[in-house]
Amino acid sequence: MENGHPGEVTPFPITGSASASEIAQRLAATAFQARNLGQAAAIWEAMLRDEATVFMGLAGAMVPGGMRPLIVYLIENRLIDVLVSTGANLYHDVYETLGHQHFQGAADAGDDVHLANLRIYRFYDTLAPEHEFSIGERFVTEFSLTLDEGRPYSTREYFHLLGKALTPLAKQEGILTAAAKHGVPIYCPAFGDSVHGLAVAEGRVRTGKRVMFDIIGDVLETAHLALTANKTGVVYVGGGTPKNFIQQAGVAAYLFQRERPGHSYGIQVTTDEPQWGGLSGCTFEEAQSWRKIAPDASFVTANVDATIGMPIIVSALAEKADVIKARKLPALDWDYAKAAGRTVPTERRPH
Repeated sequence: MENGHPGEVTPFPITGSASASEIAQRLAATAFQARNLGQAAAIWEAMLRDEATVFMGLAGAMVPGGMRPLIVYLIENRLIDVLVSTGANLYHDVYETLGHQHFQGAADAGDDVHLANLRIYRFYDTLAPEHEFSIGERFVTEFSLTLDEGRPYSTREYFHLLGKALTPLAKQEGILTAAAKHGVPIYCPAFGDSVHGLAVAEGRVRTGKRVMFDIIGDVLETAHLALTANKTGVVYVGGGTPKNFIQQAGVAAYLFQRERPGHSYGIQVTTDEPQWGGLSGCTFEEAQSWRKIAPDASFVTANVDATIGMPIIVSALAEKADVIKARKLPALDWDYAKAAGRTVPTERRPH
């Protein structure tokens, strides 16, 4: 449960040295968001020990914020099995994989019109030059023009092929290149809402080539991944479209005339709050009303900036070498075609 087991609050002891996992354990024994952060590390470890299929939702400007190596580590060490991301993070990944950098700026730039005149983009306190941004976009456009017009692509297939195309040009390992190597599927339910969408659109304008996407195929694939898993766990960085896309996969077994209890484990690291009614702040308890989270699930929400919370959680997990090594990787089955021929009931289901 989100509140954990009752017990005494243990004041946080300061020592000359402490490992990340020790810090996480000490945090879990305290209170407020420190406690939630420590519990998040423990629940993630429980997912891995239970051999659950781990879905990760990635929102927010995590790659410009310096978190790309963290996501790469999760993929390479299979601490996650399926990634659902905003297109923005996946474009910034292309940008950095090609060797371009984000730069530290100021949260109050003073004159953003001046930055615009200099062709410099700002992401809060982080900057990127438009010229280099455009080089990455051009690469994506040219890649899109190598695809077939005769059939639609799932976003999983698109990003797998893009990762393979990036690999020989990579200046350093990225999210897409690592996922292509390690067999981790990547989905992007709001593909058009990003530079990826603009790049493919530019290719159509320039050549007339119509690269098409099978977004409903994405829905069916992720539903089948959840359906065929032993158990599922979710890790949400922020919220947005990736969060609900994963949430709905936990309840979509009815598409194949099956029932599943919802996701068995849940972690959310977000600064959004539930009282505004938006999904990014939605609690796991609210998701239980939709049957997207199992009634007996273990979950916690840490209302912490993800650029603070995620490095602590993942560093703590990285020290659990025995858990990582012993984990039996799930057999990922996104081939829904063998089940898709059944009659789909017309009863309205959660959306």
